[in-house]
Amino acid sequence: MTHPQDPKLNPDPITDEPGAHPIGTGIGAAGGALTGAAAGSVAGPVGTAVGGVVGAVIGGLAGKGAAEAVNPTAEDAYWADAYQREPYFAEGYTYDDYAPAYRAGYQSVRDGLVDWDDARSDWERRWQQERAQSRLGWPEAEPAVKAAWERANRAYKQTNQG
Repeated sequence: MTHPQDPKLNPDPITDEPGAHPIGTGIGAAGGALTGAAAGSVAGPVGTAVGGVVGAVIGGLAGKGAAEAVNPTAEDAYWADAYQREPYFAEGYTYDDYAPAYRAGYQSVRDGLVDWDDARSDWERRWQQERAQSRLGWPEAEPAVKAAWERANRAYKQTNQG
C-alpha cells in the first residue's frame, strides 16, 4: 500500500516520475521571477534579467516544496474521516458539502497563500463560483477552509524547516 505522503501520488504528467508538482513549481517560479526582477532592477537591465532568472529558480523550488508538503489524496482521506468531529460540523450536511471547503484550504497553501488573511480573502471572493455542489454558504464554509488551511500550513512548515 502507498503511504499517504508518498510522492508517487503526484506523478509527473509526462514522464510519470514521482513527486511532480507543476502548478506549485510554476506559481513559485512566477512569483520568484517577479520578485527577483524587481530586486535586480536596482542594477539596471542586466540586473533585472539576472534577478528574474535567480528568482524564478528559487521561487520554483519553494513552490515545489509547498506542493510536496500538501498531498491532496492524503488530505481528502483525512477530512472524509474527520469532518463530523469538527466543532463547526452541522447535522444535515455531508462530506460532499464540506469537501470543496477543505480543498480550498489545502489548495491555498499549495498555491503559496501561507498567510491566512490572504487565503481567506481570496476564497471569500471565489466561494460562490467555485464551491461545486456544496450547499454551504461562505459563513458556513469558512471554518472548514481555515481548518484545512491550518493543517496544510503546519505540514508545509514542518517539511520546510530544515
